Amino acid sequence: MAENAAVSRIVVVGIGADGMSGLSSASRDELRRATVIYGSPRQLDLLDDSVPAQRREWPTPMVPALGGLLDGADGDVHVVASGDPLLHGVGASLIRHHGADRVRVLPHVSSVALACARLGWSVQDTEIISLVTAEPHTAVRRGGQAVVLSRDGSTPAEVARLLTATGRGDSELTVLEQLGGPGERLRGATARQWASESPGDVDALNVLAVRYLPDERRYGVLPDDAFAHDGQITKQMMRAVTLAALAPRPGELLWDVGAGSGSVGIEWCRSGPGCRAIAFERDETRRERIGQNAAAHGVRVETTFDAPESFDFAPPPAAIFVGGGVTQDGLLETCWERLHPGGRLVVNAVTVESEVLVAQWHSRVGGTLRRYLHQSAEPLGGFHGWRSAMPVTQWSVAKPVNTAQ
Repeated sequence: MAENAAVSRIVVVGIGADGMSGLSSASRDELRRATVIYGSPRQLDLLDDSVPAQRREWPTPMVPALGGLLDGADGDVHVVASGDPLLHGVGASLIRHHGADRVRVLPHVSSVALACARLGWSVQDTEIISLVTAEPHTAVRRGGQAVVLSRDGSTPAEVARLLTATGRGDSELTVLEQLGGPGERLRGATARQWASESPGDVDALNVLAVRYLPDERRYGVLPDDAFAHDGQITKQMMRAVTLAALAPRPGELLWDVGAGSGSVGIEWCRSGPGCRAIAFERDETRRERIGQNAAAHGVRVETTFDAPESFDFAPPPAAIFVGGGVTQDGLLETCWERLHPGGRLVVNAVTVESEVLVAQWHSRVGGTLRRYLHQSAEPLGGFHGWRSAMPVTQWSVAKPVNTAQ
């Protein structure tokens, strides 16, 4: 039987700021046998004359070019990437496009490992946050420690200003530049100091190590005073049962309709890695407040205008929560239409009119109908008495799969 022709692969070689001298012999051998090497200008400049391959800079935008990297290739195609290519790097993107069997990765020591080594931090106790494409406010935390992968030399100052503005000015920042290379430099300050006296010579190749202070981490549902609001907020007890009904899963998108303060969307984002939310709110002041609350908790909540008019401009959700505007004409119909089969819908109703509406929908498409009433002890003269909160009727339903409904 004839042997199958060799199949071209993509070989991704991680390289550090120390260039060729820091590579393993296997990585050097791969680069020296290469005929074509892709990478950013900075990474390609780290290669020396022992690498004869044709060097090609990534086009802009880069992502569309990844899928065709092997088109017409007579042999393996090589890529150089910073540090560990599978740590928020191009290696994972190439594997998504071509499959693990067509991509070989030779990692270098990651910038995260080097930063932790310099600071004496345990890697397993350190969160990794990438701001290469994400917004700077997503690096805000209420405690703990993290290594933040910077977009460029301006990232440390941006993060320092955000931490200071959100009550984390005492956080300890260390900026680590050119890690592992001859120009390595470490500089430390508090977030407040860095925000007010940020140096202008931070190298574009940097990571930011942050110990967030004060440490006020909470893993359960947050108290109401953790959010700025004007009274339009899903209270803590109801927020807890609402999150339970929404059942967030990693990476899912929530539509928070009639968002008020954005508390449900923010709790959704805090619940799991990659969770994000779109808050639909007609009031401009509340939209601004939602953005401030999201920034204070370091989560990805996009704010937009009234529903359902703006639904056409939003990506499809895994779940929808309706906390306000339940009786608006056509709102629930449109939410149900936009929900994919298997998606979850949760509606909290307070008024008699909204209760009637969700009861009708429950009769029509099923789901679970619950009514919540809780009481809290409040001062009554020199004693305490029980005061009832307004009852909330909650309808939750998963849209059936393979249905004409």
